[in-house]
Amino acid sequence: MKIAMVDLHGQYERIREEINNAIQEVLDSTAFINGPQVKTFAQHLAEYNQVEHVIPCANGTDALQIALMALGLQPGDEVIVPVHTYVATAEVIALLRLEPIFVDCVADRFTIDVTKIEEKITSRTKAIVPVHLYGQCADMEPLMDIARRHKLYVVEDTAQAIGATYTFSNGVAQKAGCIGDIGTTSFFPSKNLGCYGDGGALFIRDYELAERARMIANHGQKIKYHHRVVGCNSRLDTLQAAILDVKLKYLDEYSATRNEVAARYDKGLAAVKGIILPQRADNSTHVFHQYTIQVGNHLRDELKSFLAEHDIPSMIYYPIPLHLQEAYAKEGQGKGTFPIAEQLSEEVLSLPIHTEMKMEEQEYIIKQIHAFFNR
Repeated sequence: MKIAMVDLHGQYERIREEINNAIQEVLDSTAFINGPQVKTFAQHLAEYNQVEHVIPCANGTDALQIALMALGLQPGDEVIVPVHTYVATAEVIALLRLEPIFVDCVADRFTIDVTKIEEKITSRTKAIVPVHLYGQCADMEPLMDIARRHKLYVVEDTAQAIGATYTFSNGVAQKAGCIGDIGTTSFFPSKNLGCYGDGGALFIRDYELAERARMIANHGQKIKYHHRVVGCNSRLDTLQAAILDVKLKYLDEYSATRNEVAARYDKGLAAVKGIILPQRADNSTHVFHQYTIQVGNHLRDELKSFLAEHDIPSMIYYPIPLHLQEAYAKEGQGKGTFPIAEQLSEEVLSLPIHTEMKMEEQEYIIKQIHAFFNR
């Protein structure tokens, strides 16, 4: 059997008619840029997230850059980010000549260690960018308390957790990306809500901030040829918006299916000594963009090779923490600076998980993992 990390073809086949009709409607209209489907999708996503403004853009990296530009941060300002994340989170900070300040993560949920944020705050700190990694939220309640006390902006990177819900101690529940000042997401094809190319969006509650972000994404203009601020050219094309509007209707179903797959992994791998299964936070739902185990005793790479020999794909997100990347190396931040992230970089392994996962595929994966540890 051919096992995929993500079965985009199978997912497409299930909604083929709806997708094809949506694409054909755009082709018939020839409104390929800023067609009505872009506005419709943004409205539907805003309703889903219960947020006032959704601003589509070209990709998730652009969404982060536009967010930081909209907040008016200046060169030299510091932005706190987790050290265990994809490079884009730090990349946009550096591109804007801001200073990324790394913080270690917590081992059980992989997200930023909120208890270590305050010690990194200086007079130049202006924002925190928590990343909702692998499908569940960072611990946002204490993080937001810190941000309020120190008057810091919060930009949520929710590219891997769209649809997840965070519940505060007072019972208030909010969608990932809709808690801080700005939320950002990616619609990369493999994401839980993915298009058939590149795409991204920002989630904003404040009207003035949303208007500024819209202008920045559109060359800094609100009225054509009247450029009020320095901007960029970042837009979601109409074909992608039409596709996303169809798939948005299935997002909760996709999340439920991914949780079913995760539960089967939990049950099937519970007795395997030598691995740690992904933990669920008490205050966040999990949408399982990735099912990420930790493999101890320096056996991760060996297990990965063993699975590949048995035609099972797996991925390492992420093999090198940001502080050990050449582009972000800084004096005094060598190996040993962020021990949890460094340990995770040597232990994490993501197994196939997607909406089209067949029971026999998953049983085969579980069987081979048992076989590896029972050698």
